[in-house]
Amino acid sequence: MTYENLIVTDQEQTKIITISRPTVLNALNKQTLLELEQALLDISNQDRVRAAVITGSGDKSFVAGADISEMKNLTPMQAEQFSVLGHRVFDLIGTMKVPVIAAVNGFALGGGLELALACDFIYASENASFGLVETKLGLIPGFGGVARLTRRVGDAYAREMIFSAMQVNAQEAWRIGLVNRLAPPGEVVLAVLETVKQILNRGPYAISLVKGLVREGQNVDVRTANAMEQRSFGLVFSSEEHDEGIKAFSEKRIASF
Repeated sequence: MTYENLIVTDQEQTKIITISRPTVLNALNKQTLLELEQALLDISNQDRVRAAVITGSGDKSFVAGADISEMKNLTPMQAEQFSVLGHRVFDLIGTMKVPVIAAVNGFALGGGLELALACDFIYASENASFGLVETKLGLIPGFGGVARLTRRVGDAYAREMIFSAMQVNAQEAWRIGLVNRLAPPGEVVLAVLETVKQILNRGPYAISLVKGLVREGQNVDVRTANAMEQRSFGLVFSSEEHDEGIKAFSEKRIASF
């Protein structure tokens, strides 16, 4: 499929999705969100794809936010529908079976940070900057940022960031657990792909089960989460990759998944 605002490339069993609207620092408009949704659905329908990376074009911005030029004339009802679209697309990332990793290469502000937070984890360039800055404009995060940031960095720090529209640099983002790893400028996608190499050598069904457990377990008590884990542990024993993993261990070789 041809996209107007995305560049989608293949790296072995990995899809790299690049948001490409350089004249507006890769800001998200309706068209870009719809294209991202389609790209994610396409990935979900390709069994050979076992990981995805989302990044931004250029070296200044991952995604600088939602496109203000498109938002400025929205009615309240249209604004709600725009928020619904953003939630729908970002929620899709969480329900995909494969890991989706954000490679933040610059500004991740507003909707950009919300997109990164929707991914399974974030790697960032050392020159990256993060913030939910909507209150500067008299707005609030609209694509899931309040809930996701709170769960990632804690209630008090999320309140401080959102109330004050505070931006944090890459080092602070790493310190507070917003970002998993930092990379030199221009090398963040390569750093993600190094980790993806390890992921591709692990059981894909097992990874998909764990991804679901993490997602669903956040909203239940520990006893329920543990019961879900017990059921999933039983399920993985019914898979061919379990058989291959155990056989490879016994034969002292690397498993082939």
